[in-house]
Amino acid sequence: MSNPADLVFTLRNNFNSGNTRPYEFRLKQLQGLCKLLDDQEKELTDAILKDLRKPRFEALLYEVKYTKNEVLNMIYNLKEWMKPTKPSKPLPFLMDEVLIHSEPYGVTLIVGAWNYPIMLVLIPLAGAIAAGNVAVIKPSEVAPHTAELLQELIPKYLDQEFYKVYCGGIPETTSLLEQRFDYIFYTGNCQVGKIIHTAAAKHLTPVTLEMGGKCPVFIDQTADVEMVARRVLFGRLLNAGQSCIAPDYILCDKLTEQKFVSAAKKIIKEWYGENAKDSPCYGRIINERHFNRIIKLLEGAKIAIGGSHDINDLYIEPTIVTDVTPTHPLMQEEIFGPILPIFIVDNASSAIDFINKREKPLALYLFSTSKTTHALFLEYTSSGNMLINDTLMHFSCDTIPFGGVGNSGMGGYHGKYTFDTFSHPKGTL
Repeated sequence: MSNPADLVFTLRNNFNSGNTRPYEFRLKQLQGLCKLLDDQEKELTDAILKDLRKPRFEALLYEVKYTKNEVLNMIYNLKEWMKPTKPSKPLPFLMDEVLIHSEPYGVTLIVGAWNYPIMLVLIPLAGAIAAGNVAVIKPSEVAPHTAELLQELIPKYLDQEFYKVYCGGIPETTSLLEQRFDYIFYTGNCQVGKIIHTAAAKHLTPVTLEMGGKCPVFIDQTADVEMVARRVLFGRLLNAGQSCIAPDYILCDKLTEQKFVSAAKKIIKEWYGENAKDSPCYGRIINERHFNRIIKLLEGAKIAIGGSHDINDLYIEPTIVTDVTPTHPLMQEEIFGPILPIFIVDNASSAIDFINKREKPLALYLFSTSKTTHALFLEYTSSGNMLINDTLMHFSCDTIPFGGVGNSGMGGYHGKYTFDTFSHPKGTL
């Protein structure tokens, strides 16, 4: 493995050659990334299966295929995105040519996360390529099989002079962060995000921080609870709850809680059978450390559904908890597992007050047919994104930016926003 200082020095010299700037070069690299996803589909899903025991259809659909669609979108639109844009001109400049050019930053660092170890590395990488940058790619060591596979495959499909995979744990990441990068893109938890931001600040390096938090769900009495339960459970149980935008807790009144629990029992059995542990469609927790952390959160909880677990299999049953208090451990940190607590509130105003007393979430989910309630949440809450009458689906809409606010992150990406994230808008007159 190269010394980080030498690695960054070499990449900076290679960037300064100007070879990554032409459209033809960027297009060829994006096509290479697309070919990697096509050629190595089985190897990629196998690696994810080894790391996360993620069901193969989940790995294929939500990692490989989704990432490929993002790359294809960049390929189809790259030429247009690269063109300078013409802003409106104030009166004194009507006779001048005023343009905004999308300029590559230079040497970028992409630090990926373990829960979606392909998608959360390769989509930012595609954005860095499309914008004309060079990149150091740091996959998560918590998903070692996927990290090692990316280290093996990326040099075969992309130009090794401009894109380098750097594997390792905390010491290696710390060494990387001592270097001066021109842009850092990080996906992970808030604690590490603050470390990344502090390191970047020493060099005044701009960052995108894609983090998480406790994503609330509010359900009012106008909602179809059967539909709500299906959509909330889908969001909570996908990847065994290990998604940064998974619904983290429910806010509703007592009657809605009873209806939700009743519907959830039937749906979980319908999806996973009598025992989710035996279902090929249900995932596992990434490792023992995270398993023990999640189980500890359940201490003293009133379990309405589920609750069984097996550390030898890293299995936690789909679990719903009721009679939760604001001070319960389940309400103090992002759960990141297949547990869903329900907290009773009287109405939408009480839910908004509860949400606003906590850190701003990455996503907020509202289930209501009332336009008045929709307007209340839009006006009086703050979150990275807000989704009405569904969960997770905003992640797939590449015409809106995906990202957080406050403790859930800064900056956004997907679609053209990924290209813009890795581009400096340089105005010329």
